[in-house]
Amino acid sequence: MSQPLVTIAVPSFNQGRYLDDALRSIFEQDVLVEVFVLDGGSTDNSVEVIRKWEHKLAGWRSHRDDGQAAAINEGIVQGKAPFVCWLNSDDWFEPGGLKRLIEAINAAPQASAVYGKCWNVIQDTGKRKPVWVEPFSERRLSLRCIISQPATLIRRSAWETIGGVDPSMHMAMDYDLWWRLFKEVGPLVHVDAFVAVNREHEETKTKTLRRRHYAEAIAVVRRHHGSVPLKWWLFQPYAVWLKSIFP
Repeated sequence: MSQPLVTIAVPSFNQGRYLDDALRSIFEQDVLVEVFVLDGGSTDNSVEVIRKWEHKLAGWRSHRDDGQAAAINEGIVQGKAPFVCWLNSDDWFEPGGLKRLIEAINAAPQASAVYGKCWNVIQDTGKRKPVWVEPFSERRLSLRCIISQPATLIRRSAWETIGGVDPSMHMAMDYDLWWRLFKEVGPLVHVDAFVAVNREHEETKTKTLRRRHYAEAIAVVRRHHGSVPLKWWLFQPYAVWLKSIFP
């Protein structure tokens, strides 16, 4: 039998109303994958949804855990595929998106990871707009996160070199990951194609914990870039307070 190309971790907690869409989008990709669902002990219909897809999953569990980052690492380490990623249970892949990422990373042997463009969809209205994604540079990364996590594919060798996501982080773990991949392994390569969708709803951490998210992101920039650009301080009132009123 052919071996899977991508190990995908799907961390989830009480996201049963979205989880089915996420898993369907994975298994509709024309790519051999191994998928591990890491559920944090949900009390909604999540386990029912997981059991619906159990015959396609490489593994799953549902119990209390140490948070999203630890769950992602737990899923990835169980797999053997040469490329890895995670898909949060409220996001999904665009048709053919994963194949585009595989083609891109195979064409860029020096890249630690590749990332495409991503749509942001507001759950309540269905309104869709592009997430801010742009070609990689350290200067641009120091000003904002220019990479959208659902649209990213990483070499397993690079993931293992840096030890995966930092389990001590809860808000900006992906931003920290891009910095460590760049600094410790190699460049990240942009793919000019929409490959994934980020679902925005009222329970997302970036909406409910804006202040904590912004503070963690600033700490990431300071740690990896050596200084925090002025932009972060000027933009803080909008990102933390005004954006919650005028999204």
